[in-house]
Amino acid sequence: MNILNRLASVWRLRLPRRSRTAIRQYLPAGLGALMAVLAGCSRNSSGPGAFQMPPPEVGVVTVQPRSVPLTTELPGRVAPVRVAEVRARVTGIVLHRYFREGADVTNGEVLYQIDPAPFQAAYDGATATLAKAEATLNQAQALADRYQPLVGINAVSKQDYDNAVSAAAQAKADVLAAQAALETAAINLGYCKVTSPIDGRIGAALVTEGALVSASAATEMAVVTQLDPIYCDFTESSTEWLRLRQELESGVFQSVTPGAAPITLKLEDGTTYSERGRLLFSDVTVDPSSGMITLRAEFPNPAHLLLPGMFVRGVLTRAVNNQALTVPQRGVSISGTGQATVMVVGPDNKAELRSVEIGQAVSNQWVITSGLKAGERVIVDGLQKVQPGMEVKPVPAATSGSAATDSTSSAFGN
Repeated sequence: MNILNRLASVWRLRLPRRSRTAIRQYLPAGLGALMAVLAGCSRNSSGPGAFQMPPPEVGVVTVQPRSVPLTTELPGRVAPVRVAEVRARVTGIVLHRYFREGADVTNGEVLYQIDPAPFQAAYDGATATLAKAEATLNQAQALADRYQPLVGINAVSKQDYDNAVSAAAQAKADVLAAQAALETAAINLGYCKVTSPIDGRIGAALVTEGALVSASAATEMAVVTQLDPIYCDFTESSTEWLRLRQELESGVFQSVTPGAAPITLKLEDGTTYSERGRLLFSDVTVDPSSGMITLRAEFPNPAHLLLPGMFVRGVLTRAVNNQALTVPQRGVSISGTGQATVMVVGPDNKAELRSVEIGQAVSNQWVITSGLKAGERVIVDGLQKVQPGMEVKPVPAATSGSAATDSTSSAFGN
């Protein structure tokens, strides 16, 4: 009775006395009947005619072998193809600087002008010495030619003739020496114009106008660096190199020839460099201190985006796995300990949790190295609705398999 009064108070029912009496008489019986019905439903819920939820629908992919390029990501540094240290080749005072620091210069472009006055004087003196030597040669040769017919008729002594021939030969040697001195003077005069030996970008000016530069000290005046093309030197562990060799020899992977092996760059900010390079060579020795092998690649650098000393990562295609099993990354769960698992649909359409080992990532796919077989179905969509051992309704997943294949082919360079 107290319950009815409380219900009436809660619902704020203002019922007549007769209606309240009827509710008190029939409500306990109605509640009892309702509880009996609910109990009966609870007992029959597991019976043959009971209502059951349909199995959840999940998206699956069927694992099939495909060709996947074996790529290796290697750390490296950018290195210039050529670096020219422009140094003084004569001693003198710098009169002019013609280049702008940080600008591009060409081979033969004049960078500095050293005072040419003393070298011009030396050149003029060497020219005069040569002219004098040539005049002396002409005189000595004429005397020797004049004595030659006279010595046959004993008009002159043989000793005088021999002296004339010797003087002519000595005068000829003096001419050759004067010519060499003139060439030396011309070279030194030319060195007064300091030119760039290569095409490239010039750095800071290391000397200024009025500075004394010395040929004996080989004063450094500027540095020119060639930036296009440019080298990238990478390091690879000798252990990884040996493992790859063994896999190639066992036939697991198909080799890619060095000339055709594509290599791409990842820059320090994570972006991919637009130009593709080519592998030049790998070193023939292993660094004993680090156990690493050096590989060198050449890249076009028309925009001068790559600068010497910059840290990069090279993605090198070394081989091809023609029997690789791949699974979309969203279908693989990785625990905090690094254990990878997938949910596989068995022949009875029941979900099974499977531990797998993953290899490299290719586009949006993981390469599965162990734990799966070709033809097995892996759940990639609806994983949040599935528990191990639960029956599921598999349907083809909405995956861009063709796009993944195309991206794989693009990574391989086909």
